[in-house]
Parts: sequence; C-alpha cells; structure tokens
Amino acid sequence: MDPADKPFLRALAGEAVWPPPIWLMRQAGRYLPEYRATKEKAGGFLELCLNPELSAEVTFQPLRRFPMDAAILFTDLPMLPWAMGQGLRYGQGGNDGVGPILEPVCDAAGLAALRPGNAARRAAPIMETVSRIRAGLERDHPGTALIGFAGAPWTVACYMIDGRGGHGFPVARGMAEDDPAFLESLFEILIEAAEHYLVAQAEAGAEALMLFDSWAGLLPPEGFERWVLDPTIVLTARLRARLGPDFPLIGFPRLAGDGIPAYAARAGVNAVGLDETVDLTGPLPEGVTLQGNLDSRTLVAGGEALQEATAHILDAMRGRPFVFNLGHGITPDTPIEHVAALVERVHRG
Repeated sequence: MDPADKPFLRALAGEAVWPPPIWLMRQAGRYLPEYRATKEKAGGFLELCLNPELSAEVTFQPLRRFPMDAAILFTDLPMLPWAMGQGLRYGQGGNDGVGPILEPVCDAAGLAALRPGNAARRAAPIMETVSRIRAGLERDHPGTALIGFAGAPWTVACYMIDGRGGHGFPVARGMAEDDPAFLESLFEILIEAAEHYLVAQAEAGAEALMLFDSWAGLLPPEGFERWVLDPTIVLTARLRARLGPDFPLIGFPRLAGDGIPAYAARAGVNAVGLDETVDLTGPLPEGVTLQGNLDSRTLVAGGEALQEATAHILDAMRGRPFVFNLGHGITPDTPIEHVAALVERVHRG
C-alpha cells in the first residue's frame, strides 16, 4: 500500500490528519488473554522476543480487536544490549514484576566485551519478526503502518549499568556526575549499535522508527542536554544519512518537562511523544508532529473520565499534526472494552 494512504505516516510527514491516527504503547501485552497464552507457549519473555512467529503473532493480536493505525514491533529495550553480547535474563513472570536483569557493565573490561557491530546480526530473529509483521500488515491490515524501535542511549545505558530497573538507576546517575568519561565511551558504543539495529529494522520493513528515552526525566537540565539530547542528535543524524532525510523518526523523552522544546527543535525527529504530565493547552513545540498523551490510569477508569479526557486531547490537537496515544504504556489491569471505546471515539474525531 502507498504510504500516502496510511494516516499514521501522513501525520508523521506533517499533515494535520483528522480524525487523528491512533496506536497505543504496549498495545500488545498483558491486558490481552491471547498475549498471556502466547507468552506461556513461548516459554518465557526472552524466548518470546526471539521467536519470530510468536512475536509477530502478539504484534497482530491487538489489531484483530481494534482498528489501530500503527503496529509496533514486539520486543524490549534491553534486547539491544543483549544483541551486543551483554548477559540478559528475565525474572519470574517474564517482564512482569521483576523485569530484565542484565550483567552490569561498569568498567573498561565490560565495555571491551561489547560488540556493537554484531548487534543487527545477533538480532536476526528480531529482523525476521519485522519482515513477518510487514508482510502480514500488507496482506490483512493494509492501512496500518509498522513502527520499529530501540531504547535511546541514556535509557539503555541505565539498564546496562545498573543491571535492572525499578529503583531509579542510582549507579548510572552517579556515573553521569562522577565518571562522565566512562559514560561517553559507553554512549559511543551504544550509538553505533543502535544505528546498525535500527537500520536493519528499516531494511526489514519498518516504516517508522521510535527512540524510547523512558528515563529522560531522571536527569537535571544540564544532564538532559548532555546525556539525552546530544546523543539523540548524533544517532538521528546517522539514521538519516543511512535511510534518507525523510524517513519518519519519533522521539519519546518521557518526563522531560522543560526539556521538551529543545528536544523538539534539535533532536532531529519528525514527532515527539508527550507523557501525561504535559499540558496540551499550554505552549507546545511547533514544526513537529506531537504524539500522546492520555493518562493510562484514565484508560483503566473508563466511563465519563475517559470520554472527557479524550475529548480534551482531541480539542487541543485539532488542526495540527498529531497521533493519539497514551502518556506511557497500557497497564495489565486495563479493561479491553475501554481500549475499544477509546479507539472508536478517536476515530470519530
């Protein structure tokens, strides 16, 4: 299908599509019983990420229930360090609860063991998943675009250094202050690996790429500039040199607050994801598509609260390039019927 016929890609190209396209972060996930069954069939979360047939299957599952305008590759942020050779496992319940556990990289020996040039090759099963999804979309969901993704350098570094999430990443934050030379060396490796990994996704069929900087909000303003914005500028420039100046890129500097205008102006992305803390009635970046920002807890609540919040976002974004999404991901306790109601309401405009 011609990309010009896909509302999501038109919005990323700067068109004020109305009704706006919609997709939801973690739209393939634990709130769906078919996802839970597929993950059990795979034998674990890491096994699911590395099984092209099953990871493509869970990517399609929400599309069979809801007319989403984009699908996003099913994988996880720590798969990039895994692809470079860092040890990775998932705690009890896969990525539920305990989450990813990595062998921390905190010294020169840890850096020397990483193989950024091998990232795309080791992640070959993920690239096969991308190809399978793209073929399935063209066959069964021709108006739905495919998003590939990776974690942005700062967020991936947090996992690599601390070895796990859920506790504020004190070691990584300490290194940003006390050992910036080590962090800069790690970022050089991460940017190279992310370039190979994301270009391979695009070559396999991804029509847009998203950089998740989920932990951008942990840094003070000067740290945000150095460890979030500057590396993103380098990475997006490399991606555009490889994929062309018009390839759609999305950045999501979660909880960046006052850093969002600079990110929108300089990060080299077509669209900026906004978390639920951003006031859409206040000053917003111009010259980029915006994506967001319904509170995931409002989606859980449903009813009048969901209707009012959805209407507020639609009213605020009418007339500008926009993609409806959440401010973060769908939570496991989200009722399926609330997702259906949201998608229907957005598609009515």
